Amino acid sequence: MATKVAKTKIKREKGWLYYLDKKGNVSRARMARGGGKPARGKPQMVAKAGVRREEGFLYFIDKDGDVARTKMARRGGASRRAPARRKGARARVRRSAARKPARRAARRGTRSARRARR
Repeated sequence: MATKVAKTKIKREKGWLYYLDKKGNVSRARMARGGGKPARGKPQMVAKAGVRREEGFLYFIDKDGDVARTKMARRGGASRRAPARRKGARARVRRSAARKPARRAARRGTRSARRARR
């Protein structure tokens, strides 16, 4: 669930991408495929919000045109982290185990040689 951080009441226009810039203000930039004529230009500041960002939160402009934030979804956590394991080590063990029967068969020789030994 998102919580509102600043009320800006922005009315969105088609073809523009609205976002929170580095300074904590609401800015907008032309979308590459946003409808209307494609125009290159610098981003425009739309509203001064002065939001201070906290780590672990995602900031966005909600449907009412206000700045909101929500906790970022993170996999695992510090308590559930296991020591990193190399993938190659496990794969090497599996490969060598799979080769053993083939090596034994190669030592025995071909089928006809095995039949001759019987």
